[in-house]
Amino acid sequence: MEFMHIGVVTDKVQENENYAEDLKVYITDPEASEFKFEYLRFEEDTPLPEVMQKNPHVAFKVNNLDTYLKENDVVVEPFMAEENLRIAFIIKDNLLMELMEEC
Repeated sequence: MEFMHIGVVTDKVQENENYAEDLKVYITDPEASEFKFEYLRFEEDTPLPEVMQKNPHVAFKVNNLDTYLKENDVVVEPFMAEENLRIAFIIKDNLLMELMEEC
């Protein structure tokens, strides 16, 4: 398991944010942040669950995403974020987590 970033919810426009049209959320690149913060600014009609819109998350790269999906509450089912990157969101120990698996 490898730490990737911390997702921070904001309502302020961020420099160099990208728009994910299907998710209706503006996202920054955590690699551009000294502390690996990924800022997320949600539109009112985003399809993403409320728990994601109101809470920070911690992201990790894992070897086997399916293992964690079986053992925890799944908030967002796995989806392909990039051609070779599968992502899901879970709740583990009352913490919102983003898990990433390279395919």
